[in-house]
Amino acid sequence: MNRLSRSLITDDRSLLRCFQWALFFVGCVLFHVIGTWSLPLIDRDEPRFAEASREMIQRGDYVVPYFNNQVRLDKPPLTYWAQVTSYRIFGENDFAARFPSVVAAALIAVSIPVRGLRIGGERLGWQAAIIFTLCLQTFIHAKAAVADMWLALFVSIAFWSGLELLRDGLTNAQHQKSTINHQTPHWWLVFYISLALGFLAKGPIAWTPLLTVACTIFYAPNLQLRRRFKFVRGILLMLAIIATWGIPALIRTHGEFLKIGIGRHVIARSLGAMEGHGWDSLGGYVLLLPFYFVTLFVSFFPWSIKLPSLLKRLWRKRDNIDNYLLSGAAIIFIIFSLIKTKLPHYTLPAFGLLALLLARHWEEDRGIANRLSLFKTIAIATACGWIAIASIIPPMVARFFPAYQLFHQSRAVLQPNMQFAAVDFEEPSLVWYFRSHVKGFLTPLNKRRAAEFTSAPGPRFVVLPTPVAGSVFVNPPQNWQFFTTSGLNIAKGKRVDLTLVLKPE
Repeated sequence: MNRLSRSLITDDRSLLRCFQWALFFVGCVLFHVIGTWSLPLIDRDEPRFAEASREMIQRGDYVVPYFNNQVRLDKPPLTYWAQVTSYRIFGENDFAARFPSVVAAALIAVSIPVRGLRIGGERLGWQAAIIFTLCLQTFIHAKAAVADMWLALFVSIAFWSGLELLRDGLTNAQHQKSTINHQTPHWWLVFYISLALGFLAKGPIAWTPLLTVACTIFYAPNLQLRRRFKFVRGILLMLAIIATWGIPALIRTHGEFLKIGIGRHVIARSLGAMEGHGWDSLGGYVLLLPFYFVTLFVSFFPWSIKLPSLLKRLWRKRDNIDNYLLSGAAIIFIIFSLIKTKLPHYTLPAFGLLALLLARHWEEDRGIANRLSLFKTIAIATACGWIAIASIIPPMVARFFPAYQLFHQSRAVLQPNMQFAAVDFEEPSLVWYFRSHVKGFLTPLNKRRAAEFTSAPGPRFVVLPTPVAGSVFVNPPQNWQFFTTSGLNIAKGKRVDLTLVLKPE
């Protein structure tokens, strides 16, 4: 076969792969998007992100986020920027707020087969992509209007690009003694740009691939690998990208973004349990150290049934690629295990690595037919199960979201110039839903001020517990309107009965 024929065959295969990856991306988007429009945003994080993105558009300020007219310094802005883009396309609604996470999850999934080609073949890559896509934590957070899937995307890209820079040094003994002139000029740029974008998604935790690479190079016999990473110029590039947003944000907030974003949400979250997510006592902290190693069996379901055999196999035999993937996942799990504030989804950035590890060692001691049969059975059953849940459950549970229900009951009589307030229910979902029709911002009140607020001039309404409404508004004017609902305050885990009292003029 001549060189031209081989080139044409290679080109045909490349086009076919690109088509397959594009088709898989679209399939992942369609899979994850099911239910995103029928489930109300869940307090508290989803409405905070969604509303902050809307207020970015209203203010024309894309540097400093605001929520309910107050500066929101909790997170960097990349997720807000993604949601703003989605709002421009789909409008300001629940679906548009969640769609960026759908896209991020699909991008992670489609990047895995690309890496699989490099470390084990095409079949391995597709299996790993399916494992990641169908695990429970991905299924949940691909539909969530929060920053976690964007963090996972850029951490994954950084891990993949780091592996690309290390790959031949880890797998080929010849290269370990050579000057390694392997052509990798662009991968170091991808590595540091991903670290910068990961930081802009959710902060310094995005830099775990840098720690993984440093550990790998430290233990690798080939010291020349470090030259590929251009650590000094790469870190400067990463910091420069972050500074394009960070410096204006720090100047505008007089340093508060650093104090709150890093001081409170990184350092304080590490040293103490925030919002009840963890245990502050020393005994409780020690007891929760294995938290993520236990919850992994739920988060990584259904593939977690294979994790014990995977660990046993890796204990007996593993290569340098396994070591890289395993150390990357272990570093993420160890860091979050040491942090006092704990939530099961914090380890999501490690799931792409776990998927590749599991795909590399899937049933190695069985025949390929049995291996593929079991994998297909689990994958098809899980996909059907998740599709059924995403299609059926959201419309059934929507009635338990009180802010959503009150908004849909009253939206026909809402006026843009209305003021609104709340007593004993100040969840972000109230702000998100009612500000889609009302220009004002939510005013928190106590019981004594509810009547005073409502009797002030101008159209307005107040949301308060139904028993309180009955005692405060005993003889209301005839033109006032009352809307009542019962539901669940998910953030506090308790049932609520709410009444919206609306004064039209």
